[in-house]
Amino acid sequence: MNDVQFLVHSGIGRITLNRPRALNSLNHDMVLAMLERLEAWRSDPAVRAVLIDGAGDRGLCAGGDIRAIYDDARTGGTASLRFWADEYRLNALISRYPKPYLALMDGLVMGGGVGVSAHGSHRIVTERSRIGMPETGIGFVPDVGGTYLLSRAPGELGTHIALTAGSVTGPDAVHCGLADHFVPSEKVPDLLDALASRTPDTALDLFAEPAPPSGLAADAEWIDHCYAADTVEEILTRLHASGDAAATAAKEIEARSPTALKVTLRALRSAAALPDLESVLAQEFRISARALSSAEFVEGIRAQIIDKDRSPKWSPATLPEVDDKLVDAYFAGLEDAEWVAR
Repeated sequence: MNDVQFLVHSGIGRITLNRPRALNSLNHDMVLAMLERLEAWRSDPAVRAVLIDGAGDRGLCAGGDIRAIYDDARTGGTASLRFWADEYRLNALISRYPKPYLALMDGLVMGGGVGVSAHGSHRIVTERSRIGMPETGIGFVPDVGGTYLLSRAPGELGTHIALTAGSVTGPDAVHCGLADHFVPSEKVPDLLDALASRTPDTALDLFAEPAPPSGLAADAEWIDHCYAADTVEEILTRLHASGDAAATAAKEIEARSPTALKVTLRALRSAAALPDLESVLAQEFRISARALSSAEFVEGIRAQIIDKDRSPKWSPATLPEVDDKLVDAYFAGLEDAEWVAR
């Protein structure tokens, strides 16, 4: 059975991620197949729009194949660098695709799943959607253009999402600019049927509804105040002084990798000033390459995914121990590995 399936019907080129037992996590072969097929569909008159969804009923995609990355990192390999290079090229291609690209972001959409969906032209969520960039919880930093998207969310909502490594609802995703349309899950089959005879815009006009209120939007006042600080330490100080919800966020952040937190905050601030997705992806590749060789990443995956003891031993263990020199290293140029968006 193919890990990713392709079908053209009634002018719709459909991509279905097909690893339901692994929550449709992406591997390198899937990324390469998607790149090849999207390039072919660019000039195919039989394809007027593209739709991506996930097999099973749990979600679109839970991210990259983290176990493969773990094995690669432990042995000092470079396979993950090749995977990321092609994955980021796929993200960039999706963002500038010349035909409508519809992403059905139903259920879980995490990490790499965001990369193959949230850069599309028509991003659809439901009441079942749970979307997130959980990287700081495994000693990593939001990638696949995540820092581009989150740095452009209203106020400091993206900073909150990135540092807590939490997930957001469909309405939150619409409010934050991670999605465009809210369609109740019971109407999704009708939407898919309508796409056979209508343009994506007219089909969505029939079935999309105003998104319910965003919980994140309701919390924007304390989020914007706390996360506007220049350092993670000051963010935590403000959170602890800003009420129960903010204090809960602080406790979530304090469980994350101190190194990943500081690198993430700088990456977000830098991404906000970069001109386009490609330049942000280039920055993310430098960070990812550095993370691959770090003990933090291996330890984070071990604690959360492999042994599942949920007790990572971060090193450095505290925020004050993470100095500017260490953070700087994540942004340094690469001599032996290169990623160029073309």
